[in-house]
Amino acid sequence: MDVTRRSFIKITGVTTAGLAIGKLGFDLSPVKAHAQMLKTAYARETTTICCYCAVGCGAIVHTSLKGDGRVINIEGDPDHVINRGSLCPKGASLSQLVENENRLTDPMYRAPYSSEWKKVSWDWALDQIARRVKKTRDANFTAKNEKGDVVNRTTAIASVGSAAMDNEECWIYQALMRSLGLVYIEHQARI
Repeated sequence: MDVTRRSFIKITGVTTAGLAIGKLGFDLSPVKAHAQMLKTAYARETTTICCYCAVGCGAIVHTSLKGDGRVINIEGDPDHVINRGSLCPKGASLSQLVENENRLTDPMYRAPYSSEWKKVSWDWALDQIARRVKKTRDANFTAKNEKGDVVNRTTAIASVGSAAMDNEECWIYQALMRSLGLVYIEHQARI
């Protein structure tokens, strides 16, 4: 075998590199791949709509079936007609709405001229809202205008809807507001 100086340097360089890789613990033999269990494998899927803006992107919420039923994953809904599975940064952080230690879970009430909020029951809060809406509506209801035309309206109450509602929910909500005689009915998408 005719070994030149150049080929000798090549052979020793390759041999040294091979020994170095072998001594460092690299194993070049084939490796078996093992699938990892997904954290959503035993979770319940619920579809919902993102509540942040007026686009109405669809999301899939995975809740744990073991124990507390906490939210373990939120992702875009690939079957949703608007976002086709993608979510913006705000939509991707939807889990923080639920899994947040600072989130209020009980209604709070601050009496007039008071500086402190106190917890109240849901029954009490809903009863107060219904009473105040009725009182305001009855005090400011207009059955006929100046011309004598029947109008059946109140201009003392306004409503701002939610961008998280779909068309059917918006129709029901609008019908309820119109039945109360509201004239000023807005939607979050226009604000």
